[in-house]
Amino acid sequence: MMRVKKIFGFSVSLILINLASIMERADENLLPAVYKEVGAAFNAGPTDLGYLNFVMNFLKSIASPLAGILALHYDRPAVLAIGTVFWALSTGAVGVSQHFQQVAFWRAINGLGLAIVIPALQSFIADSYKDGTRGAGFGLLSLIGAVGGIGGSIVATLMAGKDYWGLPGWRLAFIMVALVSFIIGILVYLYCTDPRRIPGNHLLDDDDYERSHLSSKDVLPPTSIWMDSWVAMKSVMKVKTFQIIVLQGIIGSLPWTAIVFFTMWFELIGFDNRSSAALNSLFAIGCASGALLGGVLADRLSRHYPDSARIMCAQFSAFMGIPFSWILLTVIPQSTDYWFAYAVTLFFMGITISWCATSANNPMFAEVVPPKHRTMIYAFDRAFEGSFASLAAPAVGLVTEKIYGYDAKTVNIANGSAQGAYALSRGLLTMMILPFGICVLFYSPLYLVFKHDRDNAKVARFKDQELI
Repeated sequence: MMRVKKIFGFSVSLILINLASIMERADENLLPAVYKEVGAAFNAGPTDLGYLNFVMNFLKSIASPLAGILALHYDRPAVLAIGTVFWALSTGAVGVSQHFQQVAFWRAINGLGLAIVIPALQSFIADSYKDGTRGAGFGLLSLIGAVGGIGGSIVATLMAGKDYWGLPGWRLAFIMVALVSFIIGILVYLYCTDPRRIPGNHLLDDDDYERSHLSSKDVLPPTSIWMDSWVAMKSVMKVKTFQIIVLQGIIGSLPWTAIVFFTMWFELIGFDNRSSAALNSLFAIGCASGALLGGVLADRLSRHYPDSARIMCAQFSAFMGIPFSWILLTVIPQSTDYWFAYAVTLFFMGITISWCATSANNPMFAEVVPPKHRTMIYAFDRAFEGSFASLAAPAVGLVTEKIYGYDAKTVNIANGSAQGAYALSRGLLTMMILPFGICVLFYSPLYLVFKHDRDNAKVARFKDQELI
């Protein structure tokens, strides 16, 4: 029998899962933090840099269903380890690449690794918490993961301006993250226990555990991996709550993808590496705190308003992106004299616009499908949302260059550029305010369908138990 391993009362599995989340976020934040240095090393402008982000995000999205297929038939620690090895090796390879095409190739492989890891992480957390507490669980995962994002951005930004043993700092940052990620992946494989294999788990009654145990002993006939995957895919795709959340997510993810240009924008304004890193860190701290706040608040409100509380929290969070984007990108003068104004705005912007995933999307996904389909629903969410959202980074570059006249050949990034900063800010504004507004509207149909889908999932689970 599988038992939960603990250290000082804390689950080893959850500790390692959160460490994996830290490194996943650090990995995602590496390249945006060193856009200026990478652009200089490969003579690349905003459109080229946006293309690197697009390649990674697009592969991360379209390959996400692979995680759902693997998780149906293999323990999630093994699935996580496979994905981690992919992302670690590709991150290290980016650090030693000599040509832009090589960087693009390895960013694509990086996306494949993240495609396997992220849905498996989300379903692992969903299976580790009860209904009514998942908002806090996802919020805590986001908060801890943000430590990695902040750390990755700070370390990369500070290292980027120096050489170490003849190696540019940004390259060494990639190699360091790759090494630590690889070690975490091995530890996850060796010491994590899948919640589905733990007897007494609140999500797995005795009959379910016995069935899983018998299946692993070949007492029950094996099922086809492709047939199971096809059934799971069809089941997930039919859920209206899933369809609506994915639709709003396609639009709602655009601003978050555009935000990767913040570091470059700060440096164009004239802020040095340390000031830019500090601004990014304050925004990340705000987002991490907001994710936990939104998750906990939605959990508590859902006890009184189970059919609507999570939706209201998500709509409030998406709406707050509109005024804060306007203030940040147009109201505050684009000058290094206003660092404090940027810092305060970014911090409170992060606190208020980061609720959607932890307060609504992820907890609601766990409630509208049977437990065995949870990895699949998170995987398809990433597949649809991410593939469209990945267009935002190159779109920001195109708008900045074609409409607002940004010219990579004439802009002096090293010393700042008022013209370049203005052009990039307008490109960011275009890709943020409108999507936030549409996102608010697209959440509304959930008031009509969420309760029905949640009840259907409960009925489906009871039927499965009766068949057993």
